[in-house]
Amino acid sequence: MSTSYNGWTNYSTWRVKLEMFDGQNPRDIMGRAPHDFYELADALQSQAYELIEMDGKGLALDYALAFLSDVNWQEIAKHQMADYAADETETDEMEA
Repeated sequence: MSTSYNGWTNYSTWRVKLEMFDGQNPRDIMGRAPHDFYELADALQSQAYELIEMDGKGLALDYALAFLSDVNWQEIAKHQMADYAADETETDEMEA
């Protein structure tokens, strides 16, 4: 049985990308351009965990953290960087 969802590794990855990071520029997430997608993946994971831990408690927090443990952070980071590169190319072409 396949666990992929809408072209993503799994439902957790798709949902976190959609709800937490869709449309966000890697520079906005990190405050600067990431060196590579591994660095961005770490930043995405940290940001998501901080947000969940800030607002959650008890059993709900436990379930949310379990959900986040299934996320493929590197997949999200690769897509964020690819989207950002496409946006930069479009901006450069419009300014030329």
